Amino acid sequence: MNRALPQDHFVFLMALYSLLVAFLSSCAPAKYDIQQGKIAKFYVVASWYGPEFQGRPTASGETFDMNAMTCAHKEYPFGTRLRVTNSANGKSVECIVNDRGPFVKGRDIDLSYAAASKIDLIGSGTAPVVVEVHGRDASYIRTVKVQSNVKKGPFAIQVGSFSDSINAVRLKSALRLDYANAYIQETLVNGTTFYRVRIGNFDQMKAAMETAEKLGQEGYPALVLKADIGI
Repeated sequence: MNRALPQDHFVFLMALYSLLVAFLSSCAPAKYDIQQGKIAKFYVVASWYGPEFQGRPTASGETFDMNAMTCAHKEYPFGTRLRVTNSANGKSVECIVNDRGPFVKGRDIDLSYAAASKIDLIGSGTAPVVVEVHGRDASYIRTVKVQSNVKKGPFAIQVGSFSDSINAVRLKSALRLDYANAYIQETLVNGTTFYRVRIGNFDQMKAAMETAEKLGQEGYPALVLKADIGI
C-alpha cells in the first residue's frame, strides 16, 4: 500500500533537493570572456593524451608535443592560459590551450603528458580538477587571408590541408563543435591525395568573411577562396 509522506518529511526532501540543485549549478563550467578579462573558475573532469598523437598537428595548427605544457579544450580560444589543480592532491600546473577535445563523453579537458604528469594524473587516467583561466596569449590570433583572384562565389574557408586523412578528420571533428558545415574535400595533386578541411559553402563574400574573422579570433588559420578551387 502506498502511503503519503508526512508534511514535515516532504518539506525536508524539497529543501534537500533545492540544496542539491544549487550545488550542482555552482559546479557548472563557467564561461570566460576574453575581452572583458573576467577570471573563471570551474570544476571539471580532466584526462590526458600523449604518444599516440605525438608529432601530429593540433587544431590550432601547432605540432603536438606531449612534453610541452599544453592542453585541449572544446571552447576556449587557442592561447588561453589555464591553471589546472588536481582536486585529489592539490597539485597544480599551468598550461595553454592549443587543441580541441577531448571527444570522450564525461571528459572536459585533455592535458598533454607533461602537464598531466605534474599533477599525478597519468596513473589514474582521469580526475576531477579545478580550472582557472589566467588570460590569453594574443599571438594565437590569426589574420584572415583571401585568395587574390576570388571574385564570385560560392566561397569556402580552408582551415587546413593534409596528406594524412587522420589529421584532416581530427580537425574536422574539432571544427564541428561550432561549425556544422565543416567538411573534407579530397584533391589529387601530382599523384598525391590531399585532404582539405573547409567550412562552407557561402553564396556571399560578406558571410564568408564574417565566419573567417571569427575563426581567426579563435586562433584558426583561415583562407577564403572559391569553393571549387584546390589550394
